Amino acid sequence: MKFNKFILILIILLTTKVHSSTNEELFKKIDLFGEVLEKIKKEYVDEIDQSEMIDSAINGALQSLDPYSAYMNPEVFESVETDTRGEFGGLGIEVAMEAGVVKVISPIDDTPASEAGIKSGDYIVKINDEQVQGKSLMEAVKMMRGPVGSEIKLTIRRKGEKKAIEKSIKREIIEIKSVEAKIISSDIAYIRLKAFNSNSSKQLFEKIKKFENKDKPVGYILDLRNNPGGLLTQAINVTDLFLDDGEIVSTKGRRIFENRRFFAKKDDKVKGKPLIVIINNGSASASEIVAGALKDHKRAIILGERTYGKGSVQSIIPLSDGGGIRLTVSKYYLPSGKSISKVGVKPDIFVEEDDNENFKVNSPYDNQLEYAVKLLKT
Repeated sequence: MKFNKFILILIILLTTKVHSSTNEELFKKIDLFGEVLEKIKKEYVDEIDQSEMIDSAINGALQSLDPYSAYMNPEVFESVETDTRGEFGGLGIEVAMEAGVVKVISPIDDTPASEAGIKSGDYIVKINDEQVQGKSLMEAVKMMRGPVGSEIKLTIRRKGEKKAIEKSIKREIIEIKSVEAKIISSDIAYIRLKAFNSNSSKQLFEKIKKFENKDKPVGYILDLRNNPGGLLTQAINVTDLFLDDGEIVSTKGRRIFENRRFFAKKDDKVKGKPLIVIINNGSASASEIVAGALKDHKRAIILGERTYGKGSVQSIIPLSDGGGIRLTVSKYYLPSGKSISKVGVKPDIFVEEDDNENFKVNSPYDNQLEYAVKLLKT
């Protein structure tokens, strides 16, 4: 790509990023960047690929905004489009970029990542012995993909662990079944919601309808641990199942159509029965909307640990070269008016996870679920 085209792209980026600067200051910055590029071309020890430099410049501008905005070249963009169809090859983790490395938001239940012991808050510093630092989030995601059945080695840094942890994981087709539900302790309805896919609220409603018609539970436990989120519409629909009225969530952005408020419709599907929602550090995005709204309306007791704090909405925007950008366009706000972003949802009752938490509905229960059962029995 020609140098002058690169400068044109840079002008657009800088105009967006430093919109408060005067024109004179802006052009000085552009001249300075052009000077740096010329020095690189002439004096850098190795030959450079100008196309890759352009990608890096674009991605650098986006990643300076927040951990969730990123550039996708055409190849990466195509793979992301494949993901949205609900079945893809990989490890089963939701990730973001923090301090130049990949941070695990949440491992998804029943996937290679969760079964290998990957935890929310882990930092992936190497992929197959290759340093992650210096790469974009989308580049790192692409590195983690590969043929089904092939192995990948992740080097992880974990809070509280002095040494790096190495995990060898076999890639699989990731097919997320979002709802698991059953009666536990003879009369309590337990619902594990693993993700907010296009039919999650419908699946959840069918489970509730069956419970109410047949089992007549005394109360409900909604387990949102390690649920990385998903569709905003599904978060709204799931919350609406447990409310009679009131605001669920609002979104606020720079453009008028991004400023919206969403309300519950009449008819609490569980007829006001006691509800406990279990959350942890891996509960993010849509999970935080559900937990936060039910807490604000005092409709549920929120139990567990503070959630991740991903309170923003990203849009996937196609670009003319066949690539695209993932861009934060608005933020979520709870009925109380509080933002989830960076702070998360604080539980009403703090109960720390077991070290070997696996969220299976077995007996004996894990400590958080056991605590929830005891609350409903009292």
